Amino acid sequence: MTAGETTSYLVGQLLLPPTSLILVALAGVLLALWKRTTGLLLATASLALLLALSTPVVAVALVRTLEPPPLAGAELARAQAIVILSGGRSRAAPEWGGDTVNAATLRRTRYGAQLARETGLPVLLSGGNPDRALLPEARLMAPLLEREFGVAARWIEDASDTTAENAHRTAAILKAEGIGRVLLVTDAAHMPRALRIFSRTGLTPIAAATGYAGQRSFTPQQLMPNVEALWLSNLAIREQAAGLWYRFRPG
Repeated sequence: MTAGETTSYLVGQLLLPPTSLILVALAGVLLALWKRTTGLLLATASLALLLALSTPVVAVALVRTLEPPPLAGAELARAQAIVILSGGRSRAAPEWGGDTVNAATLRRTRYGAQLARETGLPVLLSGGNPDRALLPEARLMAPLLEREFGVAARWIEDASDTTAENAHRTAAILKAEGIGRVLLVTDAAHMPRALRIFSRTGLTPIAAATGYAGQRSFTPQQLMPNVEALWLSNLAIREQAAGLWYRFRPG
């Protein structure tokens, strides 16, 4: 991850909940020293919104707006290859003797392997080294894919650190092979912007989403705030903001 990307990430996290709402609440408390009513209203509204975003029913509703329909069987016949995007790593996992894939990368690899077994399509793994660890994420995925799921990757793209780079570097590899239609495997919430940027490269991506979080049926427990729901709300808002950026950015 470059210095610019690191700065963008940190600024983004400051603008997203919970950090932004906590800062606004603190500002409201300070403002109350001079303008009591306005300051207290600001602090109360911020904390109420933070509480709402920590509630599963709100988090699920937010992430549901991003998630595409599951892959239909009829779409499989249209594809020429499978592209699996990495989703991060677990650093220094002692039980694995070092870095390994995180939960997001594991579920994407697992689903991509299932599609490969069903279709016989070749697989491209895409994931670089945004945190400058020892191995790119695609290089962690490759032995996992082959050893645990019985599928060998035909191509490994290990130089991309962003979704845009995933798309452009993958397109360069596959176009040289005469491949244009691909099953794109990533998390459901990440899929809208991944589809948008992959489409701009000239590839025809077909959504093969996994990791759905917004399809849960309502239960009374979803009215109780928890940390997982706050994380999910953060993810949904981040993806919505990133989607807007990708919609208007050139290239």
